[in-house]
Amino acid sequence: MDKKSNFLGLVPLVFFLALFMGTGIITGDFTNMPLLLALIFASGFALLFDKKGEKTSLNDKIDIFSKAGGEPTIILMVVVFLLAGAFYSIADAMGAVSSIVNLGLSVLPANMLLPGIFMVGCTLSFAMGTSMGTISALTPIGVGIAQQTGIGLPLVLGTVVGSAMFGDNLSFISDTTIAAIRTQGVEPRDKFKANFLIVLPAVIITLIALTFLSTGNAELATYEYSLVRIIPYVAIIVSALIGVNVMLVLGIGIGSGAIIGLAMGSFNMVELFQVLQRGMGWMEDLAIIAIIVGGLVGLMSHYGGLDYLLEKVTSKVKTKKGAEMGIAALVSVIDIATTNNTISIITAGPLAKDLSKEYDIDPRRTASILDIFSSAFQGLIPYGGQLLLAAGIGKISPIEIVPFSIYSFLIIIFGLLAIIFDLPKLKSKDNKNDLTMKG
Repeated sequence: MDKKSNFLGLVPLVFFLALFMGTGIITGDFTNMPLLLALIFASGFALLFDKKGEKTSLNDKIDIFSKAGGEPTIILMVVVFLLAGAFYSIADAMGAVSSIVNLGLSVLPANMLLPGIFMVGCTLSFAMGTSMGTISALTPIGVGIAQQTGIGLPLVLGTVVGSAMFGDNLSFISDTTIAAIRTQGVEPRDKFKANFLIVLPAVIITLIALTFLSTGNAELATYEYSLVRIIPYVAIIVSALIGVNVMLVLGIGIGSGAIIGLAMGSFNMVELFQVLQRGMGWMEDLAIIAIIVGGLVGLMSHYGGLDYLLEKVTSKVKTKKGAEMGIAALVSVIDIATTNNTISIITAGPLAKDLSKEYDIDPRRTASILDIFSSAFQGLIPYGGQLLLAAGIGKISPIEIVPFSIYSFLIIIFGLLAIIFDLPKLKSKDNKNDLTMKG
C-alpha cells in the first residue's frame, strides 16, 4: 500500500454524510441538520486526525484547512454566489422575474414550460461552459414559473441544474472538457462526438419526461409583461453566449437591472443598495459552506484519503470493461469527496490514462467517461456548488432538489450502459473522426 494513502483520511467525509443524512432519515426532515453545521462538525472532527506516520500540530492543520478553503477556485465560487444573489434580488425588485415568467406563460403551452427551461439551459451552459453561470441566470426564472404555475419548485430547480450539467459536460470551453482532453491527450471535437452519442438518449428521455411533468395551475392566457424589464436577462444570455467571463456576465445583469429599475421608478438609489445587500445576504451561508468544504477536502487530501480512493477503486481491475468501470467509479467517488468535478478529473486523469493504455481503451472514450460521471454526480451532491446555488436562490434545502435532477441520473444510467455494451463503437485512431453507434 502506498505510504501516502490512508482510509482515515476519508473518515471525516463518512462522519459528515452519517451526520447529515442520518439526521434527515431519522427525523424525516433533512432540514433538521443544517448543512453548514454538519460541515463545521465534520471539520472539527477532521482536526483530530494526523497524516500517516507523521505528527502535525493543530496550528499546522488549521493552516492546511485555511489554505485549502481559500484556494482561488473556492473564492471565485464565493464571489459568484454573492453576485448571483445580488442579480436575483435586483431582477425581482425591478420586475424582470415577473415579466419574463409571464412572457413564458404567454408564449409556451403549459406542458412545454419545463422542456423549454431545459433546452434554454442546455444551450446557455453549452455556450458559456459553466454550470454556475447557467444556474445563476435561469434559477430566478424557474422560481417565478414555479410560483405562477404551481409546478413543484424542486422539480423546476432540478431541471435547471440538469440543463446546467449538460453544458458543463459537453461544452468545448468548460473546465471539465479541458481537464478531460488534456489528461487523455485528445482533441475537443473527438471527445465531444463520443460524449454526445452517449448522453443524447438521456437528453431525449429528459425532454419527454419533463413534458409529462409540466402540470400546474397555469391557464392559457396572455399575462402582463414588459419587454424592457427583461433586458437584464437578455443581456446575461447574450453576454454568456459570446463567451464573457461569468463574473462579468453577472455584473452586466446587475448593472442593466439597476439602470432600468432606477429609470422606471422601481427603486431609488438608496433602496438599490438595500436590494443588492439583501440578495448577497441570501447567499452568505452558501459562501461559507463553499469555504468550509474546501478546507475539509484539503485536510482529507493531506491525510491520504484521496490517495486511498485512487488505490482502492483501481486495485481489482482485470479487464477492459472493468477498467472503464473503475475509471467511472474513481472519478465519481473523488467528485463526491471533493465536490468539484474539474478537480476530480484532474486527480483521476493520470491514473485513467495509465489504465487506458494497459487495457487498450480509446482515449476519446476515457475522456468521455471521466467527464460524464464527474458532471453527473456534481449535479446530484447536495453539498456541491451547483445545488447549493440553486437551493439558495430558491430558498429550499438542496436535498429536496436531488430526486428531480432527472438528467443527471439518466446520464449515469446511459454512461453505464455505454460501458456495458461498448457503445458508441469508435473506429481506429487513424480514422478517429468517424464514430458510430452500430455494433
